[in-house]
Amino acid sequence: MPKRDYYEVLGLSKTATVDEIKKAYRNLALKYHPDRVSADKKKEAEEKFKEMSEAYEVLVDPQKRAGYDQYGHAGVESAFKQGGFQWQDFHHFDDLKDIFGGADVSDLLHGFGFGGDIFGGGRRGGLRRGSDLEYQLDISFDDAVFGGEKTITIPRYETCEECGGTGAKRGSKKEKCADCGGQGQVRASNGFFSMVQTCRRCGGEGYVIKTPCQACGGRGRVRTKRNIKVKIPAGVDTGSRLRIHGEGEAGERGGGRGDLYILMHVRPHEIFERHDFDIFCEVPIDFVTAVFGGEIEVPTIEGKIMMKIPSGTQSGKLFRLRNKGVAHLHDNGRGDQIVKVQIDVPVDLNQEEKKALREYARVSAGDKGPLARTFMDKVKRVFR
Repeated sequence: MPKRDYYEVLGLSKTATVDEIKKAYRNLALKYHPDRVSADKKKEAEEKFKEMSEAYEVLVDPQKRAGYDQYGHAGVESAFKQGGFQWQDFHHFDDLKDIFGGADVSDLLHGFGFGGDIFGGGRRGGLRRGSDLEYQLDISFDDAVFGGEKTITIPRYETCEECGGTGAKRGSKKEKCADCGGQGQVRASNGFFSMVQTCRRCGGEGYVIKTPCQACGGRGRVRTKRNIKVKIPAGVDTGSRLRIHGEGEAGERGGGRGDLYILMHVRPHEIFERHDFDIFCEVPIDFVTAVFGGEIEVPTIEGKIMMKIPSGTQSGKLFRLRNKGVAHLHDNGRGDQIVKVQIDVPVDLNQEEKKALREYARVSAGDKGPLARTFMDKVKRVFR
């Protein structure tokens, strides 16, 4: 059966905002809550819940959404490790927790029978995913415009090589928790009420370690430093946030890895300023070129070009060079370059130059340019 369109799954248009996507997912999550479906419809609700969560995972993430909008389902296949969406690919359990008022997500999803494939080992507590990390990366203006690759070094927890992440000493085994029977939780009764609680002995993992690994102290991970290559897409700007899946910290005792978030900071350029995807620069022109027109040399991010200046150009006039700006981050578009010309008033004139200017002043007899005429007209209206 072919996959449905993600926008159709959530009942949205392709122009939906992030807030609209979150609202739609919230409404559907509440609709298919285990307490709101009958026993004979739980299987159907499970399938719908997973389908809408897959759609949410893609559409709420700007990078995944851009790939999907451009190439359809093929554009997001690489985001799912096993070739198709699994609960291990879902990174928004905190959103589910908010939707259901801070409830334990493992309990919420076990109502559908999801727990084993989300949290591992079929246990309700399961293995905890490692923490996400954030790294602030300082890059040049050119790297932001054209893209590039950087190698960064980050301290993080890695899976212990001595015990393979189990936390148990090599040659020894983890033992099933006697208190919860390997379920990771225990049921406590109080009169008419019954409560399910995380097992205190095993911390919800379902097993205990009698002989811990000395290298990691039984935690299954050790602190170290790692070099990571970061591919910078063309079009990023200060404040852009990139996610590298699975490059965060390793979880304890075999838990999955978190993600690494790269926060970009772009160093200023000596000539160019950036305004969204447009590039702005100021270029001086001499008085003669401003009067008679001509061609001037203008720097762009791809090298120098010649630009025509019409006669009578005033200082401060803006010229637009189409498609000479920054490539759009999520599509094939590109910004423009805005060139502001400033008339360069000469200083330290020699006698011959001064004589020529005085002759011009005599011949022009104080003839005013368009800016001066406009200004004087305004003065007359105000002070008449």
